[in-house]
Amino acid sequence: MVRRDMIVAGAGKSRACVSERIMALAALTACAMFIAAPASAETISNALARAYVYNPDLNQQRASGRSTDENMPSALSGYRPTITATSDIGRAWQETHSGAAAKTLGDARASTTPRGAGLTVTQNLWNGNRTMNGVSRAEAQIFSAREQIRLTEQNVLANAATSYMNVLRDTAILNLRRNNVEVLEQQLRQTRDLFQVGEVTRTDVAQSEASLAQGQADAFTAQSNLQTSIANYRNVIGDEPKNLQAARPLDKLIPPSLQAAIGMSEMEHPALQAARFTAEAAKINVRVIEGQLYPTIGLTGSLARRNDAIASPGVNSTQASIVGSLSVPIYEGGATYAAVRQAKELFSQSQLQADLQRETIRATVVSTWGVWANSSAVIQAAQAQVRAAEIALNGVREEAKVGQRTTLDVLNAQQVLLNARVLLVTAQRDRVVGSYSVVASTGRLSASTLGLEVTTYDPTIHYEQVKGKWIGTGTPDGR
Repeated sequence: MVRRDMIVAGAGKSRACVSERIMALAALTACAMFIAAPASAETISNALARAYVYNPDLNQQRASGRSTDENMPSALSGYRPTITATSDIGRAWQETHSGAAAKTLGDARASTTPRGAGLTVTQNLWNGNRTMNGVSRAEAQIFSAREQIRLTEQNVLANAATSYMNVLRDTAILNLRRNNVEVLEQQLRQTRDLFQVGEVTRTDVAQSEASLAQGQADAFTAQSNLQTSIANYRNVIGDEPKNLQAARPLDKLIPPSLQAAIGMSEMEHPALQAARFTAEAAKINVRVIEGQLYPTIGLTGSLARRNDAIASPGVNSTQASIVGSLSVPIYEGGATYAAVRQAKELFSQSQLQADLQRETIRATVVSTWGVWANSSAVIQAAQAQVRAAEIALNGVREEAKVGQRTTLDVLNAQQVLLNARVLLVTAQRDRVVGSYSVVASTGRLSASTLGLEVTTYDPTIHYEQVKGKWIGTGTPDGR
């Protein structure tokens, strides 16, 4: 028969081993995001580069920008002539009946094949500067579209960094939760052994069982959170996360002060720049519509050839003309005036939207700066909490051996240490994500500033390819 003192002594040694094990595993897991990984590991730079190239949201915004480039050749067409060619062919019959006084002449019948071809060239000379203003409007729209591409790129990179860090965080938390379940299972076995020899009561066993059930529920929740983060990772980056390496904050890209960050955002943030260009396009659009109230001067040249006219069978004729025209609008029912007033209100709205965008960006800079600036202090506090919780757990376990602490005290101390570890992991994730958020709020988060190993997308290449095109339906990429 096993002696009672042997069971108690064995339980005490086991408790010590469990305490050392949970602290070692927790320390290893909590520091996982900052330990150098093998060379084959996936780095955050590689993940961001993949998102930069393959993210569908970014690629569709680039396609939208290329479609906006076509506004320029469309506007430039107002300077160019329009040429129209026409042709026709038919069959005509003519029958003539003589009167009673001229019966000797008899009836006459004739058939011909009238046909002709013509060419008309129309050149606008002046249309109230609508063409000139239309070109300026197209230019503003193109610049706005480029800023939208920059904004989407920035958002995609920020989301990719967040997804990357979320997977690291949730992986570490899941490991902590699973380790906690293992410890609680062993704790329950020890408590049951002690209950068998009368050292603890049934209440202690129930408390251990309740803590294990809670730990298992927390582990399942952590597993669910990790699966969600993995799904978001694939959605943004385009691939499953594999052996993610530690990531560091972008402290070198962060401005030296909050005021410097605010000033930088007002100068460089793509959302604000896009809003300003949109307002500029709306302002020019007012002048474009006002041009409809001005006279239009044009020149039309035509050349036509007719063959075998019905009135003169067998006769061919050629006509050519050059005609200058002046069209002065007098009154068109008020539609143009209404369109001008509407365009002015839209311009006013776009200005207000730019002001709203500026204030929104400023608020974002202040908010993200506060989170990032406090992240170091949060990490230090979390590390101090972990150290204190480790010491407290050791002390509670030692006191429990001599009967000065209950099973509930031990379980509570374990939970405090676990929560401290989770807080530390979360704080480490928040510092990295916060640094990306600050850089994004200033408008400087891009593939070039991050030094990603990718071919940087240049929207001016497509613009130069299409702006001078006179004819052709094919796109530069062959479609």
